[in-house]
Amino acid sequence: QVADLAGCDLVIEAVFEDPDLKRRVFAEVVGVLAPDALLASNTSTLPITDLARGVDRPEDVIGLHFFSPVDKMPLVEIVVGERTADAALARAFDVVQLIRKTPIVVNDSRGFFTSRVIGAFMDEAVGMLAEGVHPQTIEQAALQIGYPTGPLALTDEVSLTLTQHIRAGFAKAAAAEGKPFPTMPSHAVIDRLVDEFGRPGRAGKAGFYDYAEDGTRLGLWPGLVEHFPPAGPQLAGRETSGVPFVDVQERMLFSEAIDSVNCLDEGVLRSVGEANIGSIMGIGFPPWTGGVLQYIDGYRGGVAGFVARARELAARYGERFTPPASLVDRAEGAARSA
Repeated sequence: QVADLAGCDLVIEAVFEDPDLKRRVFAEVVGVLAPDALLASNTSTLPITDLARGVDRPEDVIGLHFFSPVDKMPLVEIVVGERTADAALARAFDVVQLIRKTPIVVNDSRGFFTSRVIGAFMDEAVGMLAEGVHPQTIEQAALQIGYPTGPLALTDEVSLTLTQHIRAGFAKAAAAEGKPFPTMPSHAVIDRLVDEFGRPGRAGKAGFYDYAEDGTRLGLWPGLVEHFPPAGPQLAGRETSGVPFVDVQERMLFSEAIDSVNCLDEGVLRSVGEANIGSIMGIGFPPWTGGVLQYIDGYRGGVAGFVARARELAARYGERFTPPASLVDRAEGAARSA
């Protein structure tokens, strides 16, 4: 009951990812809270600035993005809206530390840092099914390079229907800004699983994997190889559908690294350190890399080597792998000073 929140100095809403619903929740509770209460949203993608519209105290609205399972995941992504006050940020930081979580602070944007970047990872992996890469190869490639969970299993956990909903939100926002929204091969794969085969993800006991009634993962759905036929052998270290195993792995890593650079360039990320910490502790980027941006510096040949490899991937798989101008500048600067 709303009355149970009387006098509280912090509320964290965690309702479904619908901006109107979240704004209604804030409107219902703000009147009974303490006058300076912190209004936090556990949204994973919705801009905090937009959620603060209609709230009398937008300076007290902030994002506190927890990760699932909350009792095990150590990170909290604090999202600062356009009108979030410094005092609210300081209080949110204290709250995260009080509950013994590790905070990173990012600026407002649809998807923020973590959801946006892990979305790029899942899009890249799922899209490879449409290219004829065997689903078991995709999962093994991720596990062998150091991801804690295969991307198809992860997409099931997130929910294919929620993925569709989030994509629709990104597309609507892009249209409102007069910007194109890129169509990825993963979109058709997920739409077929949900709309044609009725497989919404783990919560619905059917996604890329089959599940027992208690939610236990049983194995990859046999229909995947029927409806997305592999075009090559299912062997690690061998070419699969013309996609070398190392390319399967590096396409996942590079998709996250390149979008992280974009987040830094756009001002969504406030520091390299927060990108590295957040990627390892929040979204499962392989720890051996040192983090998503450290991976670039540590790549063979350094930044220049990463840029050269990104160009190879872009020529082979699409312009999304084109290295950002800031990385190219860094690589050229390093070459001049060598």
